[in-house]
Amino acid sequence: MHDGSGLIAVQNLTKHFGPVAAVQNLSFTVSPGSVTGFLGPNGAGKTTTLRMLLGLVRPTSGTATINGRPFHQLGRPGRVVGAVLEAQGFHPRRTARNHLRVYTAAIGVPDAQADQVLTLVGLGSAADRSVGGFSLGMKQRLAVATALLGDPQVLVLDEPANGLDPEGIAWLRNFLQSFARMGRTVLISSHLLAEVEQTVDQVVIVSRGQTVYYGPLEQLRQQQQRRVLVQPSDIGALAGALQAEGVTAIEQLPDGRLAVSGVDSKHVADCALRAGVSIYGIQEEQVDLEQLFFRLTSGQYAGHVPAPYQQGGWAR
Repeated sequence: MHDGSGLIAVQNLTKHFGPVAAVQNLSFTVSPGSVTGFLGPNGAGKTTTLRMLLGLVRPTSGTATINGRPFHQLGRPGRVVGAVLEAQGFHPRRTARNHLRVYTAAIGVPDAQADQVLTLVGLGSAADRSVGGFSLGMKQRLAVATALLGDPQVLVLDEPANGLDPEGIAWLRNFLQSFARMGRTVLISSHLLAEVEQTVDQVVIVSRGQTVYYGPLEQLRQQQQRRVLVQPSDIGALAGALQAEGVTAIEQLPDGRLAVSGVDSKHVADCALRAGVSIYGIQEEQVDLEQLFFRLTSGQYAGHVPAPYQQGGWAR
């Protein structure tokens, strides 16, 4: 293990390209020992943030540090952080092993490390094949192998599941989780929550360059607003009875049902009974995380966001 903790800290990070704010006042930390998903729709500022973290783009204001230092101040960056941004450019006629040896020389690690990382990512048998003949999934694995050459304590992957088949995604999940269990830091970006939901422990969700949620994935699951969908004999009477009991999150659906948030179906049924309203159908709607992610990033939650922003909660 290397010196330093592998902590990533992004503080009040802002980047303007001319009049366009790609990233606005973004703050979050990524600790060792967990896989953190950096999530948001395309154009939310994810890649720009990662490029600032890796010293490729200069922030307009704010900081992005690894082990308390900006990237350019890390002594041997290849030994501290390994990164895959977009699909890497590979020389099509170069073999996988020779591709990696270009990088071992650049970061000062033994050539033997090339074969070790190829085995680690499941490409050991393809070491002498030309990269031009690789599938997209194999190229993704080779890109991950490149990031691992310096035996880094921090791994930063931009959309790593792109082009992977189900077997490749299962491999990536197991690999990243075991890498994190060694006390290392993993930050992966994705525009699809469902793609990384089984892989990540923590999430940073960004929309329009700002944080909308930051905290454990489990906490996000628990904060899902479940709705009770009910078909009453008298919509107005049931809505009035619920409001009289302090239930205000009531919405009439186009199909004539009521959607009631913040209470369970037993509460709604008991209320209907007391009000003398018959119920012809009732069910609890399970909001999956993908729906929740969509609502968070499409701005629909804007009116429901409590202040102040706190870790593990909704952001302003």
